[in-house]
Amino acid sequence: MDIKSRSPMQLRHWHYWISLTLCAVLIPVLRAQHLPLKFDWITLGVAYWLVLAAQSIFVATILALIGLPGVWEPFVDRYRKNPIRIAIVFLYFGILLWATTGMKPLVLTVDTIALLELRERQRANGLRHPAVSVLVPAAYLFLGFLMVLGYNCAIVSARFNFAYDPALAAIDRFLLGGHSVSEFTHWAVGTFPPAFFRLLEFIYFGMFPQIGATILLLALRDGKKSALQFVGTILISYYLALAIFYIWPSQGPYYLCLDHFSRFPANLQAFNIQKTLITHALARWHHDPIARIPTDYYIGLPCMHIAQPLVVMWFVRRWRRILIALAAYDVLLVAAVVLLEWHYFVDIVAGIFVAALAITTTRGTVGRKAPQPVPAAPGTMR
Repeated sequence: MDIKSRSPMQLRHWHYWISLTLCAVLIPVLRAQHLPLKFDWITLGVAYWLVLAAQSIFVATILALIGLPGVWEPFVDRYRKNPIRIAIVFLYFGILLWATTGMKPLVLTVDTIALLELRERQRANGLRHPAVSVLVPAAYLFLGFLMVLGYNCAIVSARFNFAYDPALAAIDRFLLGGHSVSEFTHWAVGTFPPAFFRLLEFIYFGMFPQIGATILLLALRDGKKSALQFVGTILISYYLALAIFYIWPSQGPYYLCLDHFSRFPANLQAFNIQKTLITHALARWHHDPIARIPTDYYIGLPCMHIAQPLVVMWFVRRWRRILIALAAYDVLLVAAVVLLEWHYFVDIVAGIFVAALAITTTRGTVGRKAPQPVPAAPGTMR
């Protein structure tokens, strides 16, 4: 095999070697910055393996219903032939509605139905090891994100986190014809009711289940390798973000905005997170001791809320209706990023380039071989 034929395959697997290298170097890096070798396992475990997993199954099921053939009809037919199932579902939903709040009853009900449907179709069609196909890439993403948290904490300890905020704000004014993200936010605060910002916040934090849902879709449709390639592309984008953040550390426009915390709705989760990030970043810069690596994410440039959805859309692009649905959501996501004052406009531009480079590096292509007759998501097996 010549160099030309091997090179693309080697590039596709770079993310494994980069991840291993970063994992090996993480301990000395943390020690050099006098940071602990412990993580907040309880918070991370609950947030990732329970909350995000439940949200991801819900989103994957909705996307499968939107964009995959042969999903809805078998499900409806099964429940039509056995009406008692409908009564059980409504009873189950009612119990959850009584015991929990918010979106939890709907999410848990849809998740339960999807998992039961997957199990039933697995027995009928002989789907092999669906749990392994999903859990292996999910674990890889979890471990990679742990490293990102560790390195981003070490960078803030070594580099002043707000060093390039003035420069990025100046670039923004040039790109936006003398305007700024803070001006847009202040206009929105004076124009829209608080409920509008709660919706933006829901959209902003709702980005993460897209990633978990894509792992499910790819793992159950094409197998573990396809899902691992997707996760590798996401992680490469994070590793690129770490490198850029080390060179040009910045927090975001809310740091430079003198009256952000006096005008911004204080009952938003974003408000408290932004205040905490500024406080914690300064504490890391002054090397205040901590017991464990927190879940704080400091990277401003590039905007990963742009990079990651672009990677997601690239990997699901063959499913046209799913792509359209995600694109519509991500347009709203851009508005949320700006109007919640999380990122400069130049951060968004950088996020686009990071996504493109990550996809190119891992040769982010899917569907090269004929897909196996397995489901695209929980409850989608033919």
